[in-house]
Amino acid sequence: MTLRTATLTIDRPSVCQRATDYLALGKPRVVVMVLAVTVAGFYMGASQTPDWLRLLHVLIGVALSAGGTLALNQFMERHEDALMERTQGRPLPEGRIPPTSALMSGFVSVVIGLGYLMVAVNVLAAVVTATTTITYLFWYTPLKRKSTFCSIVGAIPGALPPVTGWVAARGTLGQEAWILFAMMFLWQLPHALAIAMLYCEDYARAGFQLLPVLHPDGRSTGRQIVTNCLALLGVALLPTLIGMAGPIYFVAMCIMGLGFLAFGLDTALTRTKESARRLVLASLVYLPLMFLVMAFDKVSVG
Repeated sequence: MTLRTATLTIDRPSVCQRATDYLALGKPRVVVMVLAVTVAGFYMGASQTPDWLRLLHVLIGVALSAGGTLALNQFMERHEDALMERTQGRPLPEGRIPPTSALMSGFVSVVIGLGYLMVAVNVLAAVVTATTTITYLFWYTPLKRKSTFCSIVGAIPGALPPVTGWVAARGTLGQEAWILFAMMFLWQLPHALAIAMLYCEDYARAGFQLLPVLHPDGRSTGRQIVTNCLALLGVALLPTLIGMAGPIYFVAMCIMGLGFLAFGLDTALTRTKESARRLVLASLVYLPLMFLVMAFDKVSVG
């Protein structure tokens, strides 16, 4: 074995590790969820057979923008992440990636993603995605250290990806897009509050002003969870009422909505980590099922 071969053998794992670290900055599991709901919005927005090539362009642009946004979020919260057990192992707190490199890679990824959407899809899709980035980084992220209102604000960027999908397919906003937004918005609040209950101590160490941190008895959190589960139960029926989805979807949402509400009530009444964990799992089942049933029972709208 030559010295050059040995050097390459030694360097390869470090290159792979560096690539893995940069990928972790973009939170790939979160990006996959963002892409999934973007696909749902695109499919529902397509009046006839979806343009699959156009969808591919949408996914490329959204993936770059979402990954870059999440990398910038990790840059902005690197000091808080170092204080929390669940995030101490991330690349920035452990020093595996320099902060300036994370900042630049995230910024470049967002710019390329938005530019790609503008050129390959349409301007409105780029505008909605840019709004997602701006509200996530400059509204939600700093507000986490200041007010319990952050959970509501954070639900805004989280609810926009299906709108991106819709406008990518249609080229215009409509009441259907806003209904998709409302459904995602209301779904996120029980989901996020349940997660906050699970990691309450961690968030407290980081100084995040989440509802379960400031009101550890869980009563206020429980009320918020139940209120939003009830609101989601009603709003999720709107696609059928406006002719966007059929009766199968309506019946399914009645059943699923009541089931989700039951998990929310359980969490509100018991206020335990076990019930919060069940609610998180229920929310992760509810969301994809909701969009799958909606797509299955889709009614073309123009």
